[in-house]
Amino acid sequence: MTSPSSRNLTLSASTPEDILAAVPVVLSFEPEHSVVMLTFGGIDTFHARVDLPPPRLVDDAVESLLEPARALRVAQVLFVVYADDGPTVRTMSQRLRRAFERAGIDVLELLRAYDGRWFAPHLRGVPREGVPYDVEDHRFRAQAVVQGIVVHRSRADLEAVLQPRAEAVAEVERVLVGAAPSPPGEIADLVACRLDGGRFTDAELARLLLGLAEWPGEEAARAAITRGSATRHVRLWTDAVQRAPDALVAEPAALLGLAAWLAGQGALSWCAVQRCLDAEPDHRLAHLVAHALSRAVPPSAWELVEAG
Repeated sequence: MTSPSSRNLTLSASTPEDILAAVPVVLSFEPEHSVVMLTFGGIDTFHARVDLPPPRLVDDAVESLLEPARALRVAQVLFVVYADDGPTVRTMSQRLRRAFERAGIDVLELLRAYDGRWFAPHLRGVPREGVPYDVEDHRFRAQAVVQGIVVHRSRADLEAVLQPRAEAVAEVERVLVGAAPSPPGEIADLVACRLDGGRFTDAELARLLLGLAEWPGEEAARAAITRGSATRHVRLWTDAVQRAPDALVAEPAALLGLAAWLAGQGALSWCAVQRCLDAEPDHRLAHLVAHALSRAVPPSAWELVEAG
């Protein structure tokens, strides 16, 4: 499953160590047992990750990366495979090169990283035993901190960010008893009021969650999310997801998925979409965002949807 990322962040990489430092920053987590694709020269820059597949699904994984690259007319790609060497890794690497080159997309390099070493069989002078690397103190990490980007240790750590906070959920559940749903106008006002700082109070969140359960309420909240405000919405709705009871978490999770996609935080968006679909498998907005993510649809396309 691809996890597109198009953060408004410029990282100028010139060495394999630079690439290995950039990947966790653009993905928001340290990948493991993964294939990461960085793209260059397309209609819209994006990066994607798939789990390293079992042998029978290698071709499907290659196609899942190739399809969005073709659609966005990518000129060049660079792959990083995070895994130990083995038949599946070699097969995946060969088929990636073959498929992309047949599609007219230049494969700049295919690196492999494992156990603190990077490998590049096609680069001259690289020893067979690989090259040790450590990117913890790389300048890209410092740049990420300055721009408020958190790099998680793993995908699981990123997913954990959206898990319920038991005590906070209990407080919201307590005030839900007897709470009245916020009408759409109040939802829009609450979101606008809290967007630039702070968080919903327990009473506000309780009314908001009840109001979001109705289509006009969700539409009012969704309409407030734009590319320019997306990062602030990510903060607001992340907190709401953490505090929402399971029965009411689908709506804020879907809104977070939309906001994270528009903010270029593809991995977080996927986590939010999954959180929503676990609670409500047929959720329309979550499926719309999932479709956009899986096809690497650029966030700029949302402006066309809104205009239409």
